[in-house]
Formats: sequence, structure tokens, C-alpha cells
Amino acid sequence: MEADRRQAPRALPFAARGAACAQAWATALAHGRVAALACVLAAALLLVAVEAAPARAAAYGDGAAIPFLLLPADNPWNTPVDTLPLDQNSSGYIAHMNPATSLHPDFGTVWEGARIGIPYVVVPGTQPKVPISFYYSDESDPGPYPIPPNAPVEGAGGPNADGDRHVLVLDADNQKLYEVYDAHKQADGSWRAGSGAVFDLTSNALRPQGWTSADAAGLPILPGLARYDEIVGEGVLDHALRFTVADTQRAYVYPATHFASSSTNADLPPMGLRVRLKADFDISGFPPVVQTILKGLKKYGMMVADNGSDWYVGGAPDSRWNDEALHALDGVTGRDFEVVDSRALQSGAFFVSLPATATVREGERWTRVGGFFDGAGAVWTATVDYAGGAGDEPLALAAGGEGQSGAFSLGQTWPDDGRHAVRVAVTDELARTATATVAVTVRNVAPKVAGGPDLRVRAGARLTRTCAFRDPGADVWKGWVTYGDGTARQALRLGADKTFRLSHRFAGPRGRRCNVTLCVTDGDGGRGIDRFAVTVR
Repeated sequence: MEADRRQAPRALPFAARGAACAQAWATALAHGRVAALACVLAAALLLVAVEAAPARAAAYGDGAAIPFLLLPADNPWNTPVDTLPLDQNSSGYIAHMNPATSLHPDFGTVWEGARIGIPYVVVPGTQPKVPISFYYSDESDPGPYPIPPNAPVEGAGGPNADGDRHVLVLDADNQKLYEVYDAHKQADGSWRAGSGAVFDLTSNALRPQGWTSADAAGLPILPGLARYDEIVGEGVLDHALRFTVADTQRAYVYPATHFASSSTNADLPPMGLRVRLKADFDISGFPPVVQTILKGLKKYGMMVADNGSDWYVGGAPDSRWNDEALHALDGVTGRDFEVVDSRALQSGAFFVSLPATATVREGERWTRVGGFFDGAGAVWTATVDYAGGAGDEPLALAAGGEGQSGAFSLGQTWPDDGRHAVRVAVTDELARTATATVAVTVRNVAPKVAGGPDLRVRAGARLTRTCAFRDPGADVWKGWVTYGDGTARQALRLGADKTFRLSHRFAGPRGRRCNVTLCVTDGDGGRGIDRFAVTVR
């Protein structure tokens, strides 16, 4: 069934139908009367067959079945992501999306008098278009739109519904999708809305960068809804679903074109973020309808489409849904998902996968395994610049992991604290180069002083002791000591081997206890202290 949906034939245009009829008639005349009748009948049956396939896709009405794939098969909504590489920040994103929260099917039958989900209506190409105006007109496609007078509006209360009030209209004959946000029908039959978008379902064209749609992410809504006719009627989910999260960042990733947040927290999900259900998640105990959904989520995943409740999955209402079965999705939580690197969805994508930032302590070796994805090349070379003054160095490549074209290992030790931009460049045989830079912060390590154990000395005797400190950084150190007997603080003479010598006489009386304090500081504000007690006997 999946192959049928992805290869559904389309109607021949009128001119092609006429040419086919003319050819059939000419062939009939050439074969005589009986043959002519047979040939004409065959031609007629051929035309009926050609028309019949798309005709079944043009069932009209509220929530009508759509037995063809919305948008091209290679559209991001319809592209499998089960073998694509993970985003380097997958764990960070999931951690900021309330991972303990269960999936919630934001679709079903009826709840408190309102249909659950975002409704849609399928109309013929002859549906009259009506005027429509928008209060976000600078990011909306102008009307008129073919919205029928009784178009279903999302939300409770019918014409007075609150919430997002989406209206989705599919012109199946012309393969066009009209979507409206905050739609309100006017007394004269026109509509007033927040924003509107028109999508050519034969094209992969995106909204202009920075533009919204009827969804905050600038994405179409209908291609991302769970629909009864496909999931139950056909037993397949062969496209991504839309879902919402409470907090997003002021950014978007392909194929989204719009953000809806002021937060610059890089761990919050951007609009368009693509997640997939982990491959090893056991779906065997779920109802069949939910198993179909979960199989689709493993293969096609979901996209962040709007701000809303965490892990609310979008779908269309239908009186035939089994709400109790759908709520078995409660057994799936956000932590059961992982984030796909959305760059791999773009045609001819070539990129290096590395985190944006990393940290390490001075003197310690920093290591990182990275990868790259190349949708066109097959042979690669690579270099790395550790920002230590040596410039580009050859970088060995290895076989890639899941979804990767190749992998590599990085390793470097910095002798002092600072910030270093480590740059990796991979070049393929097509002379294309992909790069990624990691901002590595090397943190200062404070000196660690070792003064030795407590001890006892005779009154008036000289204490001598050799002490030491450790510090992996290439610093300049200073030190001092106080003997705890009222004498002034003294500077320490630190040796190149990080040792220093103590020499001091402690006066009586017997039983006197003095606390010796040692301190070594580095040039970066680090400070190490140790203490030991001296008892006079």
C-alpha cells in the first residue's frame, strides 16, 4: 500500500485525453466495423482506467480519505530518517523537552463536545474562492481561497471556537493546499484570519525564509497529521507527524522557515527539529493502531511545528478513532526519542558533525569522535587545525557509524587555559568541502599544595621540611606561608620542579599548637592551600 500511495497516477490533461481518443478512433477505422467497435471500447476503457486512479483521490468533504501521498515522495515530510545521523546535541535537546512526559494524541473522536484534532476539508477544483484578509498579511499568501461556507474550524464551539482555529482546505484536483490560522467567517461570506499559506503539493518549495504559515514553524499542517484513513484504513504511516513543545529557541532548522521564541538557549529545540523513536523501542505490547503509529515514528519521526503542550502529536479528528487505544501512546515518553541531524534531509547535503562547544581542563587530553555526511561524494580527505599554531594537519578517516559517510577522532592537550577554535575540514572527490568548528574552552586548574602531615617539635628547634605543589598548566606561580605563631607571612621560593623549602623556629611554651598555612597561586587566579599543625613539646 505504501508503494501505491507514493506512485499514485494523476489524470491526463484534456489535450492528452483528446489525442488518445483521436488515436483510438483512427485505429478503429483502420480495422473495420467490428474491430472499430472493439478498439473504441478498449480506448474508452483505457481512458476510464486513467481517470479512475486519480478520481479515487478526489473524494470530497469534511475529513474525506486522501489515498495519495501529500507532497512529493522526496519531500522532507515523506523522507525516512531511520538511517540518518543523529544531531550532535540530541541528548541536550531531549533533556530540555521534558523527557519524562508521555506522548499525547492530540486527535481522536470528541471531547467535551468538540472534535479532537485539526479538521480538514477536501474540495474539488471547481470550489468557488472567497475573499480573505490577514492581520499578518506580510507573511501570508493573498486570497481568494476556496473555503466552503461550512468549512470545519478547529476548536470547541463551532463558529465561536477559541484556540488556534485552523482551517485546512485541500483542492485535490489541482493538488493545492490552503491553510489558515485563526480563521473567522464574516457575514458577507469572506474570511478574516491571522495568517494563511498556499502549498503546491507537487513541489518541494519552502516558504520564504523568516515567513510563518498557518503553523508557527512555517510548515504545512495537513501533511503532518495522523489520519484515520491511512493509519487504520491502509495500515501505514508513511510520513512524519507534527508535534508541539512548551519551550523553543529563537531559531529554525530545515525545512522550517520561522521561529516563535525570544530565547537564545541553544539546548532548546528550534522549530523544525526532527525526532525519531529509537529503533530498539519495543512496540509489541501496544494496540495495532498504535503499533502502526510507532512504526511510522521509527521510520519518519516527527517535527516540532509549534509552541504548545509538550509531546502533543497532531492528527485529524474522526468518529472512527478508538480513543482508548490511542491513549496507549501514554506508554511512550520523550526520552524514547532521539534527534536527527536535519541537514541530512537536504538534497546533496554535505556536512561535518561536531558539537558547537566543548570544555576540558588544562593539561588534560581533549578527545572527541566526530563524523560527516555526504549525499553525493564517495572518496574523502580531511584536515584539522587545533588552533595551537601548527595550522592544518592531516586527519585520518574511518568508516562511519549509523547514517554517517565517515568518522574521525580528535585529540589535543593544551598547556594553559584559554579558548580554541578547532576546525575540521572534509573534502570529497567532487572538490566540495564541508567544515565544522568546535569552540573548546580550556579551564584553568588551580595549584594543589602538599604540605605534609602534622608534627611535633621541641621548643626553639628549627623545623625544616620540603613541600611541593602540582599544577598541569603552563603558569607563573607565587607562594606564601604563615606559621601560625604570630610571625609575619613569608614569601615562598618556588623551584622549577614545583617544590619549596620551609625553615622556622617555634618558641614555647610546651603544648603550644601552631597551624601552618601554605598557599600557591597561579597567574590565572587559581589558588591552592594546604595546612598542617605543629605542636611544641
